[in-house]
Amino acid sequence: MQTRYLIAGSSHAALSALHAIRMADADGGVTLVTRDARLPYSPTVLPYVVSGRSDPGRVFLRDEEYFRAHKVDYLPGVALAALRPQDQTAVLADGRTVCYEKLLLATGATPVIPTVEGLSGVPYHVLRTLDDAVGLHQAMSGVREALVLGGGLIGMHAAENLARTGAKVTVIEAEAHVLSAYFDADASGIIEAAFSANGVDLHLASRAVSASRDERGRIRLTLGNGHSPAGDLLLVATGVAPAIGYVNGCGIQCDQGILVDERMRTSADDVWAAGDVAQARDFFGNARVLNGILPDAVEQGRIAGMQMAGDQAAKDYAGGVPLNTYSFFGKQALSVGTDGRGFADAEVHKSFDPQTGRYLKIVMREDRLLGIFSIDRWIDAGVMWELILRRTDLGPVKAQFLADPQRAARVLMSKTWR
Repeated sequence: MQTRYLIAGSSHAALSALHAIRMADADGGVTLVTRDARLPYSPTVLPYVVSGRSDPGRVFLRDEEYFRAHKVDYLPGVALAALRPQDQTAVLADGRTVCYEKLLLATGATPVIPTVEGLSGVPYHVLRTLDDAVGLHQAMSGVREALVLGGGLIGMHAAENLARTGAKVTVIEAEAHVLSAYFDADASGIIEAAFSANGVDLHLASRAVSASRDERGRIRLTLGNGHSPAGDLLLVATGVAPAIGYVNGCGIQCDQGILVDERMRTSADDVWAAGDVAQARDFFGNARVLNGILPDAVEQGRIAGMQMAGDQAAKDYAGGVPLNTYSFFGKQALSVGTDGRGFADAEVHKSFDPQTGRYLKIVMREDRLLGIFSIDRWIDAGVMWELILRRTDLGPVKAQFLADPQRAARVLMSKTWR
């Protein structure tokens, strides 16, 4: 099989690259391969499939007609197995080979399974694919007690959905507070209080050391702190890692992910990477980092696609800025940017009312926004993300911004953004 453009992956980074390619090259052959057997969908929809709020048959980002109209050979259910960049060849899991002129690696991430004695001998769920979400939704029916290993976004979403069914839920988190990658102890404390009020048992700063079946057939986790919670269902949500096993031995430079430059190029000629697999420039420094968020995937894919098609309008990647929004038990949390660690001269302005559950932390440096974190404050995450990326000078409106960041940002946008 031969193609001009080979895209491995089918979510936001891959689809953004495909769009950029077709904007510059309407007819060049495109082949898109993906390990997922379904049409493209966003990982962000999975918690809503688990909860039943989204129909798994109606969450697709593209349909077969889209690929036909854009002259794309779409090959679902076939993973990338190996690369031979020296002769511009990719080997698929079914044994087929694809000769390409340009290649994009956008193969996403896979769940990290912790080393826990006996874990492989008990049934457990993960949540990374649509099939995972459908399976977890079906398994939740009739569950009386559930265990969630991991207090990140995936684990906490699942814990809430399980609690809403009436199940007794236990969350085990190795860090001292939940969602520690996004919030400080005060903000996480508000989230933890909401879960505790809804019957969720939190074991913080705790690790599972073994898993087994008890005399009633339930899954039992023995923790390092001596506790041993049990449940009918276990979800393992202890993080993800880039799905890049196919690069082993091919010479493409990797660290935590595939290392890329400011145009998403890898160390191999005519090979780009974008999305969860790409270890790219950090906006706040010179390091290259993984930043698995949807806006970054779209931007990285767009840049890669433009480069692949020779679009002269392509610009350098500005760098990764974390952005996450999170809803829990009727409350809304927001985390954008950095908390200022690594900047000795960063200003931190924080207001926190544990009684009302309202929280706001704004981090600035030289009158420019580095990060903003909130709970139950109406703040547009996209606007704050743009303020950071544009390095907007907030000096003239600093007092207003600290008092009401959303209103001040809108006024500033109307005057300066074009």
